[in-house]
Amino acid sequence: MIRPKKVGHVVLKARNIDQVEQFYTQIMGFEVVHRLAQPRGVFFSLGEQHHDLAVLEVPPEADDPKDKQVGLHHVALQVESFAALKDCYHTLKQHDIPIVRAVDHGITKSIYFCDPAGNRLELYCDVGPDGLERFRRQDSQSMASFPPLNFEDGEAADQRS
Repeated sequence: MIRPKKVGHVVLKARNIDQVEQFYTQIMGFEVVHRLAQPRGVFFSLGEQHHDLAVLEVPPEADDPKDKQVGLHHVALQVESFAALKDCYHTLKQHDIPIVRAVDHGITKSIYFCDPAGNRLELYCDVGPDGLERFRRQDSQSMASFPPLNFEDGEAADQRS
């Protein structure tokens, strides 16, 4: 049996590499550590390993990501606390980035949104120190059974999935 140590990095695709580079550096806080000339690509780090994320450019006529297709659903990025997650929510709103969904999964609290290329991302914080054990014991659930998160009084988070 193969037993990887961890998920090392994720590689996404985008039509406009300059636009996603700006998004991942100026909004998401990644550092550019390497650029690839052919195909055009950018490698990003969160500061602890050679790269956590890469984005490769595809032709302008490439299809948009679709909800009902096989492949990647989203990339999850952990933040330190619920207070940090709330700050993330307000940063996304300040940059007019539509929130796809904000939800309390019990073991995590999460915000879902898309990068400029349409790749779905999740920012989340853990709830409690024993998430793995609680998740193993959890009964099967529907996505609709998780309650929404509301980061602002009087404003319900969009609940599209």
